[in-house]
Amino acid sequence: MTTILVTGGTGVLGRRLVPALSGRADVRVLTRGTGTVEGATTVRGDLETGAGLPGALAGADVIVHAASSGFDRRRPDRDVGATRRLLEAISGDPHLVYISIVGVDEIPLPYFKAKFATERLVEESGLPWTILRTTQFHDLVLMALSALAKPPVAIVPRGIAVQSVDTGEVAGRLAALALGEPAGRMPDMGGPRVEGLDDLMRTYLGAVRRRRPILRLPIPGRTAAAYREGRHTTPAGATGVRGFTEELLSRVRADGTLESPAT
Repeated sequence: MTTILVTGGTGVLGRRLVPALSGRADVRVLTRGTGTVEGATTVRGDLETGAGLPGALAGADVIVHAASSGFDRRRPDRDVGATRRLLEAISGDPHLVYISIVGVDEIPLPYFKAKFATERLVEESGLPWTILRTTQFHDLVLMALSALAKPPVAIVPRGIAVQSVDTGEVAGRLAALALGEPAGRMPDMGGPRVEGLDDLMRTYLGAVRRRRPILRLPIPGRTAAAYREGRHTTPAGATGVRGFTEELLSRVRADGTLESPAT
């Protein structure tokens, strides 16, 4: 049976990816802690320092690199350093699968620049590799709408749309890639629809039973311009099935509060 090591196995995507691989491969999850992950064996290693990585990676046929530090203003290149340490610790010739974001090469956010630099490290590693870029997960868009709706006036950036995608569907696609042959850069994957943030805010406010006026605020700068141009969307890659509204409604309780994402 193929041995697959997953970094980021306890994150939003990893919690869906591990069950998608369980029973189809010998799944190991890289962790710094002492917890367990259902459906997988945990192995100790630290991407921040490199400690324990050679032993944790030993024997892996496939490495799915799904760990992400998120946006860190003080260290926007954390993912680059972590990936470099990961690559330095690899022995043998495993298939390296990396999950990235649509638009990392076109939107001048520091975090996106770091993700693009990480892609380059993977491509130039000398290992067989596969990279999949996806649009934003429903979870991220829902978190953003929730934060924007907290003040008495819900503020959304004017002219910006999103094409959010179901995390479980991304996990299924990533699992299929991990179990397949190295394929290089795959076609981008996006959700089923491109939808304006103001429309999604109306849907969100209705679902959680809040009354808020919506202010569409113009945002200056190159990054906002790139978002208005849709550089983070992939209409041609709209292969996702479950839309944002379905995700939202599945998580609204009877009292209008939201459940945490399913694991």
